[in-house]
Amino acid sequence: MSVRLRKPLFLSCLLLGLVLLCSSLTYHLSVNSGIDALRAQGNRQLELHTRGVESEIERFVWLPGLLQLHPATLQLLLWPDAARRQQVNRHLAAMNARSGTLAIYVMDGSGRVLASSNWQRSDSYVGEDLSFRPYFHDAMAGHQGRFYGIGSTVGEPGYYLSSPLLVGGRITGVAVVKVKLSQLEAGWQKAGSNAFIVDENGVIILSSKPRWRLHAVQAVPQAVRNRLAQSLQYHWAPLPVLELKSRQQLAPGLERWELPDSDTTAATRQFLAQSRVLNDTRWQLTLLSPLAAVKAAAWTHAMLAAAVVAVLTLLLIAWNERRKVIATRLAAREALQEANSELEKRIAERTADLTASNDRLLAEIRERELAEQTLRKAQNELIQAGKLAVIGQMSTSIAHELNQPLAALRTLSGNTVKFLGRGAYDIAAANLKTIGELVERMGKITGSLRSFARRSEHASGQARPDVAIDAALFLLQPRLSRQPVTVLRELAPVLLAIDQTRLEQILVNLIGNALDALQGVAGACITLSGHLDGDSYVLTVADNGGGLPPEVLQHLFEPFFTTKPPGSGLGLGLTLSASLADAAGGSLQAQSQAQGAAFVLRLPLCPSQEASHV
Repeated sequence: MSVRLRKPLFLSCLLLGLVLLCSSLTYHLSVNSGIDALRAQGNRQLELHTRGVESEIERFVWLPGLLQLHPATLQLLLWPDAARRQQVNRHLAAMNARSGTLAIYVMDGSGRVLASSNWQRSDSYVGEDLSFRPYFHDAMAGHQGRFYGIGSTVGEPGYYLSSPLLVGGRITGVAVVKVKLSQLEAGWQKAGSNAFIVDENGVIILSSKPRWRLHAVQAVPQAVRNRLAQSLQYHWAPLPVLELKSRQQLAPGLERWELPDSDTTAATRQFLAQSRVLNDTRWQLTLLSPLAAVKAAAWTHAMLAAAVVAVLTLLLIAWNERRKVIATRLAAREALQEANSELEKRIAERTADLTASNDRLLAEIRERELAEQTLRKAQNELIQAGKLAVIGQMSTSIAHELNQPLAALRTLSGNTVKFLGRGAYDIAAANLKTIGELVERMGKITGSLRSFARRSEHASGQARPDVAIDAALFLLQPRLSRQPVTVLRELAPVLLAIDQTRLEQILVNLIGNALDALQGVAGACITLSGHLDGDSYVLTVADNGGGLPPEVLQHLFEPFFTTKPPGSGLGLGLTLSASLADAAGGSLQAQSQAQGAAFVLRLPLCPSQEASHV
């Protein structure tokens, strides 16, 4: 290799090494500085969370000791009869309601619960033997007991605070308060913090990530597992070890964690873990702060440092070469001037390019702002159009649903006039009563349609299918009297979890559609059948008409789709019926049979009805 090639190669390697060295140093310094800043910010958040947990616990520390001042409680420990037990139960229930705790109960010296605030509930603690709980032994030893565990009755987690009860200077019982701490998790989630609390056994008991709860931060020894099984502290939870890809100790109470891909995204897998022990407990609060922003900033600083060093080094080399050329030969002035002119020309071209690029960027920014304004205007217009569409759908739905009750009203009012003219006042009064019931039914229909237009997600009530079918057939009686149709009924007497009026609306639509399909059919027949299917009731409305073609089945439940002649239908009956069934937790489906069509309505049973069929 010639000498002329060795020097540029050496300078290039030197420049590359210098750039890599400076970028590496800048990256590590930026990471350390970012971690220090993140650590300071995390300490402030950790302090706030720690004070929040401690204050939440301290609110109830004094509560068990108050029972020492209640004479009836102390008398119950000495003479546990039914009257005193009832008096103390009511007192504990009142205390629990005022303080907002989960439960308050009193145990005798053997660990059996004598009275409890939940004495009226099916999961009452009264009579339970809880002597295996550590907080009972702490209180019997004369100490204030503190214990986090999962309830052995219904499996509800809570923080237990216990205090000894003394009668005549001797410990004869224990007062216990169970406190709910899950609201702390909700607060962490709302604040966007990744925080969790580890108890003295190394088990996560509270966490902003629910899937981490009851995981161990490290393997639990078998001896500890045996002790936990005896105390039922975690109610037979398997206590799996929290899966971590790596864990590095940086300082006391400070670690670097890397979580697996299943728990987070690839950009936020590394976290700065800061821990602090809570006062008066052996718990440890840990806060995870993502390191992604710190590393991104460090990479940016490293690239900037590399660029600056490269530019400065190149400028220094260029200046040195220029100085040597000027000092070596004055004759090279012309060539140097030519090279300088060329360099200025390139700089001017580059400046022009940069100016043009800047102008293009400004034009794009203006175009984006204009597009954003246009999009916002279109979005507002779309929202207004959606509102108008909902209003139109409600108007057409009300007109469709009230058509058949109005027809019945016309028939009854005409008959009433005739009966009044004949002097048949009893029949006329019965018709007027029926008219009043139809008017009330129309009011219920408009109310339910208004609820449907608001997209209500809950529809409560109870309905009997036989009563609903009677009402639907009554509303459709004018059509049934004009059209020879046989109606067959095979129903089981059940109670469904849907409003009675809504079920009647669905059946009026389904039976009315069946009547439309049976026009001109010889031997027309409508079959109404129902049977139990698990915790649901299946009601089928079938006819022996022309059936449903496949192209009609695809669009049958779409709004305003109808196969009826113009002016004979709005195409909203099946859409409304399917929505009402869905709001009640059921479904409506259409099936094409060998002869005719069938609509299958599936609705849930009432809770009391489900219990009777278990």
